[in-house]
Amino acid sequence: MKKRIVSVWFPRLHSDRVLRQRPVSGPFAITAHAQNTDRVLCLNHDASRAGLERGMSLSDAHALCPRLRVEPYDPHADQTFLNGLVRWARRYCPWVAPDTVDGLIMDITGSAHLLGGEEVMFDDMTRRLQHARLSVRIGIADTRGAAWALAHYNPSIAPIGETRAALRSLPVAALRITPDEDVTLQRLGLKTIGQLMDLPRSTLGQRFGASVLMRLDQAVGDQAEVVSPHAEPPIYATRLSFPEPIGLCSDVMAGLDRVLPTLCDKLRDHDVGARQVVLVCRRVDGQDQQVELRLARPLRDADRIKALFERGVDEIDAGFGIDQIRVIATQVEHLPVQQMTYATAQRHDGLHDLITRLGNRIGLENIRRFLPADSHIPERSYTVAPAAWTDPLGTWVTHVRRPIRMFPPEAIAANASTPPKHFRWRRLSLTTARATGPERIAPEWWLPDENWRSGVRDYWRIETRQGRRLWMFYTPQNPAWFVHGEFA
Repeated sequence: MKKRIVSVWFPRLHSDRVLRQRPVSGPFAITAHAQNTDRVLCLNHDASRAGLERGMSLSDAHALCPRLRVEPYDPHADQTFLNGLVRWARRYCPWVAPDTVDGLIMDITGSAHLLGGEEVMFDDMTRRLQHARLSVRIGIADTRGAAWALAHYNPSIAPIGETRAALRSLPVAALRITPDEDVTLQRLGLKTIGQLMDLPRSTLGQRFGASVLMRLDQAVGDQAEVVSPHAEPPIYATRLSFPEPIGLCSDVMAGLDRVLPTLCDKLRDHDVGARQVVLVCRRVDGQDQQVELRLARPLRDADRIKALFERGVDEIDAGFGIDQIRVIATQVEHLPVQQMTYATAQRHDGLHDLITRLGNRIGLENIRRFLPADSHIPERSYTVAPAAWTDPLGTWVTHVRRPIRMFPPEAIAANASTPPKHFRWRRLSLTTARATGPERIAPEWWLPDENWRSGVRDYWRIETRQGRRLWMFYTPQNPAWFVHGEFA
């Protein structure tokens, strides 16, 4: 039986994923940091019609399209979304795998007739994916390389045995060669795959290297290319059934002593730690009682996980008894291998356990920490991040005093270059007792800050007779005074 391969390409996968959840009108793009600047990674149709292209810098994109809305690239969310598409595509055949970061590859050999033929499958896949608001291009051919080429340059179905004819008119870039190889071939006048096929094979290998020859052989079927199905992730779960129903919290905790070590051993075998663990208690009346534990750090320590379950277990309604418990790690993260020696320092994870206990009451995302940032602008010298997903890295270094409380600049009625002796701020009449300064700070013009892109600020520390110690600045380019913070 002749092998048949389907290549599914999502040219706007990154932006389509975001827009499916939060639709916006107008130009939209996904940006990623590359070559020391933020660049456009993916864009929607409105952004393409506005003249934007992939790879251009974000500053150039804003200059061409001021209405452009952007979001940063989230590789983890995109990979999760692509894995969901892999599971969806198994409705057509069992051999499905991701193809790079924005496509699928499927081996439909012996499967197409179950759906009425390749044309019916082609139309059904296109219709369903477009209905899901995804831009899609599909190619079907005898080889993986030919299917990829058709999906990217001429979405269609190549008849069985006519792969060479279907590829002849496509550009040489359809062979999945590198951009440098593509440029070299085009400079020599080889613009289509057909022109490359007509060259003597010995000349092709000597002049352009083995990689171009390999890609051509893979596309026409002279060299095999395997399609391996996507492996399902392991399920981290364990359960324990009781011969008689239990109803005491101590009995449930004793059951956790039995199942948690087994779960942690499985996590350890795969070098991962649990981020979210769910305890499911099945009652004799068929209802389930759940206790969800969200962890501040990936864990695979049975004793620590058990201790964190105590509060939730106390709130379980056992009803007429519990006859089975299950523990499931619903979210895991990779944990690096640690060297265990007698010199290894003992880690103190009490803070992480405290964050876990508080986070399961008020939400892990609501517990935040301040992290130092590399900026001389006071309000940009720190970032606020969830404590559960960040480490207290970096050091706080400052050579000048900064106020504890900072707020958006608030104007006061004064325009002289020297600090005002009397002024009103927040309905208070204040008198200056001592003024220290100025400290001149220039803006970070290379960042897109709408509030401060040009001009300088002269900062002063003002001590008032009323006891308020303020941080104020004067703008020479546009004479005015503002209060920016207050010292404790």
